[in-house]
Amino acid sequence: MRSLLLSVFVAVLACGVWLPGAQEGQADVEWRYYSGDNAARKYSPLGQITKDNVASLRVAWRRPHLDPSLLALNPRLRPANNFRSTPIMVGGVVYASNGIGLVEAFDPETGRTIWVQQVPEDELPVGNSNRGVAYWSQGDNGRILTFRNHYLYALDARTGAPIAGFGLGGRVDLTAATGSSRAYTWNGTPLVVRDVVVLGSSMAEQDSAARMTGTPGDVYAFDVRTGALRWTFHVIPRAGEFGTETWENESWRYTGAANVWAPMSGDDDLGYVYLPTSSATNDMYGGHRIGANLFSSSIVCLDAATGKRVWHYQTVHHDLFDYDNPAAPILVDITVSGRRIKAVAQITKQALTFVLDRTTGQPVWPIEERRVPASAVPGEQSSTTQPVPSKPPAFDRQGLAVEDLIDFTPELRAEAVEITKKYVIGPMFTPPSVAGPGPEDKKGTIQLPGSVGGADWTGAAFDPETGVLYVPSMTNPFVANLLPGDPARTDLRYRASTRELIQGPRGLPLTKPPYGRITALDLNRGERLWMVANGDGPRNHPLLKPLNLPPLGHAVRAAPLVTKTLLFVSEGDQINVRTPPNGGGKMLRAFDKATGAVVWETALDAGTTGTLMTYLSKGRQYVVVAIGGQNHPAEFVAFALSGDSGSTSPAQ
Repeated sequence: MRSLLLSVFVAVLACGVWLPGAQEGQADVEWRYYSGDNAARKYSPLGQITKDNVASLRVAWRRPHLDPSLLALNPRLRPANNFRSTPIMVGGVVYASNGIGLVEAFDPETGRTIWVQQVPEDELPVGNSNRGVAYWSQGDNGRILTFRNHYLYALDARTGAPIAGFGLGGRVDLTAATGSSRAYTWNGTPLVVRDVVVLGSSMAEQDSAARMTGTPGDVYAFDVRTGALRWTFHVIPRAGEFGTETWENESWRYTGAANVWAPMSGDDDLGYVYLPTSSATNDMYGGHRIGANLFSSSIVCLDAATGKRVWHYQTVHHDLFDYDNPAAPILVDITVSGRRIKAVAQITKQALTFVLDRTTGQPVWPIEERRVPASAVPGEQSSTTQPVPSKPPAFDRQGLAVEDLIDFTPELRAEAVEITKKYVIGPMFTPPSVAGPGPEDKKGTIQLPGSVGGADWTGAAFDPETGVLYVPSMTNPFVANLLPGDPARTDLRYRASTRELIQGPRGLPLTKPPYGRITALDLNRGERLWMVANGDGPRNHPLLKPLNLPPLGHAVRAAPLVTKTLLFVSEGDQINVRTPPNGGGKMLRAFDKATGAVVWETALDAGTTGTLMTYLSKGRQYVVVAIGGQNHPAEFVAFALSGDSGSTSPAQ
C-alpha cells in the first residue's frame, strides 16, 4: 500500500495539482472547518452563484466514497451507503473522511486523488465514515486531525503521513488515554480551538435506552501538537463537583451517557468551547436518577485551555424524551434593541431555539419555566416545569391534539382519530407512558416532536450580514412507550419498548403538513420571517393526488448552506437512520433568502447523507455534498456553473 500511495502522490505532483499553502490567507474562499467556521454558521461569503445564474449549475465532478486504490487492495470492502462525511477545503486541497473512516485528499476542481491515509498494520481496513475532519496549522506545519476506530490521528496535510511527534507514531489510543472501560467510539468531527482538539463520544443505543447504568460520555481535549491529554470534562459530575446535587441518591455514581455525539462549536477569540449534550441513561425512564440531572441535555460552555465550566444552560430537565441537543450551538453576533450581543443559538429536537449570551449564558430574551404534564409511571418523578423561550417562536409543530391530525378528507381525519385513541396524546413534554397488554389499554404516548423530529444533526445556517437563521426541521411523531423491565435483560424498572415512528392512515402521515419545513428566524428581533415546505412530500399519494395540493414537505434530515446570495437546502435520503417509512427525497434546491421562494432545483441520484459545503477554486465556485441510498453507492457530488469544462469521472 505504501508504494502504491506514494506512486499516486508523485503522479499528482507531476500534474501540477495545488497543495496546501497555495492559497494561504484566503480563508474567505475556502471551507476550512466542518461547518464553514468554528462558529458552526454554515455560511460562505461567496456570491458567484446567484438567482440569475443558478439555473446554469451542472455537475462538475463526482467522487466515490472510497478511493479505487483501496478497493484494488481489498475487493471485499463494502462500506455503508449512509455516508455522513462533509469535506473541508484548505489551501487548494479538499479533505474528507471516506467510507471507512480514512482521510482522502483530492483536487477541488476535478475530484482526483492526491493522497489517501494509509491503514496502520495493526488496524483492520474496515471502519465507518465519520462526519468530518479538522485542520490546524502553524507556519508551514499544516495537519489534519481525524478520528477512526478508537484512535485520534494527526496527518501531514501535504502528504497524509502520520505526524511523528503526535502521540505514538502519529496517533493517540483514545481507549487507553481516557481510561475508558469500553472501546472508545464516535462518529463526530474533531473540534480544534486554539491549541486543543476536542472530542465527544458515542454510546450504543442499547446502553442509553435499555440500561440504568452506563459509561458517562465525558468530553476530552488533547494537545494539537503532541496529542497529550489536556483535560477531561465530566458531563455527569463526580464527587465534589458542581451539579451532583441535581442527581438524587447519588445516582451520578452509576448513570451513563449525557454524551456529546453532535457537532460542537468554539469561539477562538474568547477561547471557549460550546457543547450540546444528550440525555442520560435511560432515554425514557428516569426513576433511578431523580432530579434535574446536570449536565444532560444542556448547552455547556468550557474554557478551551483548562476544560473548566464557564456556564451552562439546561434545555430539558430530567430528560425523559430523548431530547438530545442534536446540532452544534451556533455562534451569532446580533443586535437586539440597539445592543450588540455575542450570542449562541441552540436549535433543538423540540423545535425551540435557545438564544443566550455566549460569554455569560444569560438568555437574550426571557425563557419561561412552563408547567408540563406529570408522569404517571410508577417510580418516576418528572420535572414539573420545562424551559420554553419567549423568542424566537417554535419552528415546527409541538404537541398533539385532534385539531393537529391529518384532515385532507373527513375519512382520513376519522381514521387518524381512531389511531390516536390507542395512545396518550397531549402538549409537548407529555411524558412516556406504560404500554398495557390488553386490547383496550393505551399503547404509549405519541410524542411530538419525536426524538427524531424538530431539528437534527444537519443543523441550521446563519447569515451574519442579515442576522437570519435558517432552520430545516421535520414533523416526525414518535411513540414513547415503556414496558416493565425483565431482570434477566435489564436493570431498569421500566424500559423503552418499540420506539416506533408512528404513521397515519393508509400510509400517510398522522398530522397536518408540512412534514418537512424550512423556517427563517430573524435573530435581531426574535421573529419568524417565513416558513416553507421542504419538498413535495406525499402529495402524489393516490388519495391526495386528485386534490392538487401544494408541496407538503419531506420529514428528512435536510442540510442547509447559506451564501451571500442564496440559501441551499437538500432533501435527506431514506437511508438516514429512523427516516419515516416512504420518507426521504432526492432534491437539492436554492431558495430566495428573503422570501423562501424556490429559484432552482435539481434531482440527485440519491438523497443527501452529509451536509453541504462550498468553496472557490481558480475563480470558480463549487457546492459539494455527499449522497447515498439503498440502491445507489455513496459518493461526493460537486456542482459549479457551466461554461468551464469540468471532470465528471470518478477518482483516478
